Amino acid sequence: MRTIVTGAARGIGRAVCLRLAQDARRSNRPAHIAAVDRAHEDELDALLAELREEGVEATPFMGDLGDPDEPERIVAEAADAMGGIDALVSNAGIAAPAPLTRLGLDEWDLTMNVNTRATWLLGKAAHAHLKESRGAIAVTASMSGMNPHSWMGAYSASKAGVIILAKQMAQEWAADGIRVNCVSPGLVRTMMTEAMYEDPEIKAAREELVPMGRVAGPDDIADIIAFLLGPDSRYVTGQVILTDGGLAESLFNHIPGRPRS
Repeated sequence: MRTIVTGAARGIGRAVCLRLAQDARRSNRPAHIAAVDRAHEDELDALLAELREEGVEATPFMGDLGDPDEPERIVAEAADAMGGIDALVSNAGIAAPAPLTRLGLDEWDLTMNVNTRATWLLGKAAHAHLKESRGAIAVTASMSGMNPHSWMGAYSASKAGVIILAKQMAQEWAADGIRVNCVSPGLVRTMMTEAMYEDPEIKAAREELVPMGRVAGPDDIADIIAFLLGPDSRYVTGQVILTDGGLAESLFNHIPGRPRS
């Protein structure tokens, strides 16, 4: 499988690349991963070395997805390097935590451009290749795009946008044989959130909130993305898989007291 993965050097993107490589090795099928990142060149090089150890071809691409010209360039160069595209994982994302009254226009625009616009531009550029291969797109959304999240106004809006965008692409491109789905992670321990989990009280409080009793790791999300790209989800498109350990639907669990019959 020839796959583009954005935000590949760290966290969920890295875990996706490794999971796809492991799947290829186990099934004895060739795979080529175009690993895209913006700034973490050393970590991207380390990932490529791991992928190659798994027997997977891997090609690095550096690019700023906030630049409207970069998605098309990356897709074109990746398609040339891999001889086509079977799958696209639009995973790269940023956050600009701030209340709406203090959020700057530049922060709003950058968050929207990287999280939402880039997904559209990547998909648009990859469409012809994916139509030829009857491929799939998986988009990393967020629990915060399914419910309002205070102090995360730009991020929540961008992830809500990417969810409806994925559904729109799924409807428009289904006849072309292209499936498009989202995974919406809840609390995940990644490099972006690591500082919070280094505080034992915050870590324990977050774990207590999750009905399953733990915060997700990148592998928990990567496994869902691999499913959405693979043959077992061949009749699934336009869906959002909330992957949060039951957190989003646990509101009533936190109401003090229990009713008596």
